[in-house]
Amino acid sequence: MKAAALTGIRQVAVIDVPEPKIEKDNDVLLKVELVGVCGSDMHYYVTGEIGSEKVEYPFIIGHECAATVKDTGNSVTRVKVGDKIAVEPALVCHQCDQCKTGRENTCRNLKFLGCPGQMAGCLCEYIVMPENCCFPVGENVSFAQAVLCEPLAIAVYSIHQAGIKQGFNIAILGAGPIGLSSLKSAQAENLKKIYMTEKIRERIVVSQKAGAKWVGNPEEQDVVGEILSQEPDGMDVVFECAGQQETLDQAVELLKPGGKLMLIGIPRTDKVSFVIDKLRRKEITIINVRRQNKCTQKAIELVASGKIDVDFMVTHRFELEQAQQAFDMVADYKDGVVKAMIEI
Repeated sequence: MKAAALTGIRQVAVIDVPEPKIEKDNDVLLKVELVGVCGSDMHYYVTGEIGSEKVEYPFIIGHECAATVKDTGNSVTRVKVGDKIAVEPALVCHQCDQCKTGRENTCRNLKFLGCPGQMAGCLCEYIVMPENCCFPVGENVSFAQAVLCEPLAIAVYSIHQAGIKQGFNIAILGAGPIGLSSLKSAQAENLKKIYMTEKIRERIVVSQKAGAKWVGNPEEQDVVGEILSQEPDGMDVVFECAGQQETLDQAVELLKPGGKLMLIGIPRTDKVSFVIDKLRRKEITIINVRRQNKCTQKAIELVASGKIDVDFMVTHRFELEQAQQAFDMVADYKDGVVKAMIEI
């Protein structure tokens, strides 16, 4: 089968690899239909690593995907041949201390699609996944919407972890797919005062149309000063979705005493820093968001019901043979890209 694999820094090639086969009774053979290009994919593309996870070439990446069930193992009951599904990219052991306490997202034996040292990704024609990673979406959810349920689940989880309450003022720093998904998830919880920041002009416009109360460009204005001029008491929660030192500093300035800083963006550096005096005096709580935990089904239901619209995020589509072009566009934030998808 055909697959798009990383072959070096900022290098992608379409190669032939063996088609996977069902080996276990709970395996599901999936025909991959559509794959989303994620920001974490760009770390592997541009630098060859995320922290200790280092690419050995060639390597197939990709973890946001929608697929059609092609075949199933003997014990599979959750899905049937022909079903349209959203794929949960995390395979967990269900046996370790983390899984047994409900923390499957920090499973000690976790394997993740497209993660070096764990398993190859979904940027190929077929993959095999266990049935508990296969979520039927029904005919009313498109393949593109099914793909976007993966980043949306992260946003749904982060909103839950933040303990959002009605009346909260929140800021979202970074208007990429995760930031925009966080915006939509917050709106689904009836939050009205949602402030956003973003450097890319096209994404600013997208955020405004999506319903943010205010969107500012930190390269052109004092975003902290302007937000605090409207909300002098500060933010209850800040969602940091850019993975930049600059936005971490802005988040601390924006938060009110007792506020929460949600770390969602992945920095490209090994270390970040905080002004400890401000962090301590405000008694700010820092919460790391590790992907998501049991929120995929809720994300699907929010999309299927029409409560959350995700279609506006899809700005570009490519064929598998155009994977290099797609990756270059996303890595360099060209042409106002928000979410690029690759059709298999």
